[in-house]
Amino acid sequence: MVNVFKRLTKSLRLISLKKSEDFFLKQINDEKIPVHVAIIMDGNGRWAKARRLPRIAGHRAGTKVVHQIVEVAAELDVKYLTLYAFSVENWQRPKSEVSALMGLFDKMLAKEIKELHESNVKFIAIGRLNELSQRLQKTIEKAMRLTEKNTGLILNIAINYSGRVEIIDCVKQIAKKVDRKELEPDKINEETIINNLYVPGAPDPELLIRTGGERRVSNFLLWQIAYSEFWITPVLWPDFKKINFLKAIYEFQLRERRFGGLQ
Repeated sequence: MVNVFKRLTKSLRLISLKKSEDFFLKQINDEKIPVHVAIIMDGNGRWAKARRLPRIAGHRAGTKVVHQIVEVAAELDVKYLTLYAFSVENWQRPKSEVSALMGLFDKMLAKEIKELHESNVKFIAIGRLNELSQRLQKTIEKAMRLTEKNTGLILNIAINYSGRVEIIDCVKQIAKKVDRKELEPDKINEETIINNLYVPGAPDPELLIRTGGERRVSNFLLWQIAYSEFWITPVLWPDFKKINFLKAIYEFQLRERRFGGLQ
């Protein structure tokens, strides 16, 4: 009897969820979909702790959400989706957790890349990739090479990433060009910076989503989010669903975007 009740409750919840998704899909304006959405995927550890599970269980649950959000982003015709997977600061976590995280990322990418390729998704990893293990570097290189000519959603995964480090690496690239006499210092402008970031020429995110309720940017895309709209939800990343992503897009479309001028 208890199992029957549980199945009924689950069915009713799924029906309610589907109705909510359909509502937002009808409300969303196809002509105002943000070109670039960035997400700080926060809350895996807290999700696991609340269930008395090891932290890696939260990370595993989070990888399943990535799959779902990539699908809905492609469905909505978002052009760029940038996900914050592992920061430079995250190396300070316990070695066992970091090791498990890297293994999980390697395993997930190897498993998912074929489907991403078949879905015409272009995969790009951003960050100081040369500091990752040789095995993970090879998996990333293989995935990027396989999907490099795809023309659908561009999926940027930030791993061993830092917004400040990206700017430092960008400055180094520009300095080398100046040293080689390929660029005059007086000619350096915003376009120069944009073209020397990890994804040269990519548009800035119009929408930045942060899960887990924290209200900080955590050293993520510091140059690019100058005028991004922030959407913060208390929902922990493993509990983040299609409905949450749709709601973020819907509420983004209701905002009046301003860029410092009088309006």
